[in-house]
Amino acid sequence: MKFQRRTLITAALMSLTALGGGAAMAQAAWPDKPIRFIVPYTPGGGTDVVTRHIANTITQDTQWAFLVDNRAGGGGNIGLDVVAKSRGDGYTIGMGQTANLAINPTLLPGMPFDPAKDLIPVALVAEQPTVMVVRADSPWRTLADAVKAAKGKPGEVKQALASTGTVGHLAGEMMARRAGIKVLNVPYKGAAPAITDLLGGQTDYMFATPQAVVGMIKGGKLRALAVTSSRRVAILSEVPTVAESGYKDFEAVDWKAIVAPAGTPADVVKRLNAAVAKALTQPAMLAQLAAEGSTPMSGNPAQVAAYIKAEQAGWGKLIREAGIKQE
Repeated sequence: MKFQRRTLITAALMSLTALGGGAAMAQAAWPDKPIRFIVPYTPGGGTDVVTRHIANTITQDTQWAFLVDNRAGGGGNIGLDVVAKSRGDGYTIGMGQTANLAINPTLLPGMPFDPAKDLIPVALVAEQPTVMVVRADSPWRTLADAVKAAKGKPGEVKQALASTGTVGHLAGEMMARRAGIKVLNVPYKGAAPAITDLLGGQTDYMFATPQAVVGMIKGGKLRALAVTSSRRVAILSEVPTVAESGYKDFEAVDWKAIVAPAGTPADVVKRLNAAVAKALTQPAMLAQLAAEGSTPMSGNPAQVAAYIKAEQAGWGKLIREAGIKQE
């Protein structure tokens, strides 16, 4: 019996060793097929362009293959829901943003997934401010001018919104609360119609992404009053920050972060994080980000998780206090 028991134990240990070795070999082989990289927005948009550029940059360095898969809709929720419900095997990742990772969980109580439970933060990519713009013929030349006008006509000054719940919308809400003003929000179905009405005089100002308005600012159709980042943006270096304009520590940025399904192996997450970090040091990648008014970010997976958690808390608090509802 003792001999038989010893034999069984030895056989079991040998099996475990073999299994462990096989797992290590499989793990070391990752990735041995293309990694699906889900973009929760349409092809050709800002998020799509950055995703493809970073995927190509990583491929050039590592030879890993990526398959970019656009799954637009639901404010970015549809695409990230696909990520959340995928196998955590290291072969599906997604490009999340402030809206679908930090804003929507509070704004949309019926979300199909829970970012905190169903997704693993992999890497921060970049942050981008919004720009407060007015028509070029507006009498407002500074943020102080806009605040003074709004205080003189409570509830009458109109702020154009690309849509409810965007970073631009919430940056405007934050600004209004800090300045003690009340404005009329006018939501649109996208930045293009919002900017069209701003140019046409139907609204008074807007917090927009740099790439949506920089051409019109340079072309003399719009005037930039302030940017919502903590520091000035290179492509609009002459435009002061909101903080410089009298509102200390003001910051509202739209950031991008790569996420993976829950259960993705920690070593895979670590390797992806390192690959992204290296890609964000490459000149072509930095030039791409600078051209759209973005700044590269960094951090290991634990730091990324802490950052997203803090952003969820901050935006959630603003949404609840301002009583913002999805329209």
